[in-house]
Amino acid sequence: MEHVVGDNVREELRSIINRIEQLEADKADITADIRTVKKEAARNDLDIKVINTLIRERRKDADEVEEFNIVLDAYRRALGVL
Repeated sequence: MEHVVGDNVREELRSIINRIEQLEADKADITADIRTVKKEAARNDLDIKVINTLIRERRKDADEVEEFNIVLDAYRRALGVL
């Protein structure tokens, strides 16, 4: 079965694919830039794991972070870690 694609659909498809390809290229560039900044941080003796944790926390709602920390501290106390 052959699909017939009109000129409008063909151009729309071409446009969407081009935009996605450009976004993928931009994403690769941004990922490389992030790696570069993290390497710089490591060269300055900063802990990348801690930085990544802080970045994840900053994305969350303050109440969510506070609740997580309360539960984490409770678990630590239960295990005698604190």
